[in-house]
Amino acid sequence: MELAFYLSGLVAVLATVGVITGKNPVHAVVYLIVSLIAVALVFFALGAPFAGALEIIVYAGAIMVLFVFVVMMLNLGPDEDSDSAGWRHPRHWLGPSILAAILLAVLVTLLIRGDMAQVIEGDLLTARSVALTLFGPWLMVVELSGLLLLGALIVASHVGRRSNPLRNRSGH
Repeated sequence: MELAFYLSGLVAVLATVGVITGKNPVHAVVYLIVSLIAVALVFFALGAPFAGALEIIVYAGAIMVLFVFVVMMLNLGPDEDSDSAGWRHPRHWLGPSILAAILLAVLVTLLIRGDMAQVIEGDLLTARSVALTLFGPWLMVVELSGLLLLGALIVASHVGRRSNPLRNRSGH
């Protein structure tokens, strides 16, 4: 179980370096997805399967889909119309694929060995304990972060909106 923890942590660090050093925003989002999945495996290795599942569902699933849509909506990155086959070049997909393969190997090894019940240290994190914490002393923080995400969504919508030049000329 310790090997799973250390390998997942290493993959998370390497994928995060890929996010920071990436020049293309779409490639950075792919590295970020791999990093979030690696952090979820770290949670599993520490004996917090609920936190790991939340990491995959909420962050790697829902929020990363929003990031991809925002990147597509803002049309960031270089114009690749002239190089339509450039995405097939191994330098674009080899890094995330190797890191994801390492994570898959760690997960398959844990499933085959049956070590999923063992934890490094710590108590089991359940949905009840998370709910009591979030909606108890941290209720205002949860509500403020929800308002912050709503504001970010509104800003992204206004930044990505393109004006219609014909409508502006006619004065309507």
